[in-house]
Amino acid sequence: MPRPGKESDVRVILSCAGTGGHIYPAIAIADRIREAEPDSEIIFIGTKKGMENEIVSKAGYTIYGINASAFYRRDILKNVKTLFDILRGSAQASGIIADFRPDAVIGTGGYVTGPVLRAAAKKGIDCYIHEQNAVVGLANLLLEQYTKKVFISFEKSRVMLRRPSAAILSGNPVRKEFFTSDPSECRKALGIEDGDFVVLAFGGSLGADVLNKAVLKLAELMPEEGFRLYFVSGKRYHGEISEKLSAAPPRKNLTLLPYADNMPQLMLASDLVISRAGAIALSEIAASGKPSVLIPSPNVTNNHQYFNAEAVKEAGAAVMLQESSFGPDFRELANAVLSLYGDRAFLASMAEASAALGIKDAANIIYENIKNRNG
Repeated sequence: MPRPGKESDVRVILSCAGTGGHIYPAIAIADRIREAEPDSEIIFIGTKKGMENEIVSKAGYTIYGINASAFYRRDILKNVKTLFDILRGSAQASGIIADFRPDAVIGTGGYVTGPVLRAAAKKGIDCYIHEQNAVVGLANLLLEQYTKKVFISFEKSRVMLRRPSAAILSGNPVRKEFFTSDPSECRKALGIEDGDFVVLAFGGSLGADVLNKAVLKLAELMPEEGFRLYFVSGKRYHGEISEKLSAAPPRKNLTLLPYADNMPQLMLASDLVISRAGAIALSEIAASGKPSVLIPSPNVTNNHQYFNAEAVKEAGAAVMLQESSFGPDFRELANAVLSLYGDRAFLASMAEASAALGIKDAANIIYENIKNRNG
């Protein structure tokens, strides 16, 4: 990957914004490049006020913000500002790229990626994108023309691209702890007794209302002995869930958390995971080799969580429940979990299928392809 005659001067720009699903893969890629080439120079380009600024800075990288905003389908007038942001953001990105002179530019998602990749491509710089979901987003379909390669996380994504042969199945980069930590040590650290059946339920950092209601019903119906439930409610719903649990009979085998900063430990200690079907969550579940019950969010672009969950279900690694199938008492999740609790052979086969889906060297696959881009 180095420039001719400059072995220690490797420059890479990563562009990401908006959600952890876009930001954390970019950081994992940057970490792998820095690990392989310690003298590399890496910067990030994001929006000016997005969560990427705090997360990227905490990871030890410099990030520059440019103007960028989304298109609005229902409010055309707001797109006047969007068009202004595109023009201004493109000029800002072009200036950063001209000053930094990168060897490669990698986009992992968010509307900031468009102006950055287009500006880089105009300067003849090798560009790459990483698609986290099973359904390739419209932005990445439009940006494909500027790229040398597209990194995909699901094989079924390949046929959606104009150049399927240029797609590389990399998977989603995830934190190393998901596949380097010892599950038995994780259980011991959490005080989980041998033989306990452990369920981890979460719906993202903010939480998910319908999923939370279904998990509350599970908490009501789950066995009191030999069964443990770690319930990550999300910060937005934590107070509400706490009140409802306080009004119910106490459950010593239930641990309620607003947020989990020890997610690798919790996931590796679990026997079954209940989750939304965001791409990064699914990659973490697969890296941990855990069976799952997936409840895709219906409120996402292109219904992509449904297709993510469907791909995992088809591989035999998950059971999928749709919110539309839930009745007024939200009992369906509890029924599915308790059925799996009683069928350990099926759970074991799901775990095996999940582990087979996990691409544990995703960041390295991306790094190697960029390093050998002229080979």
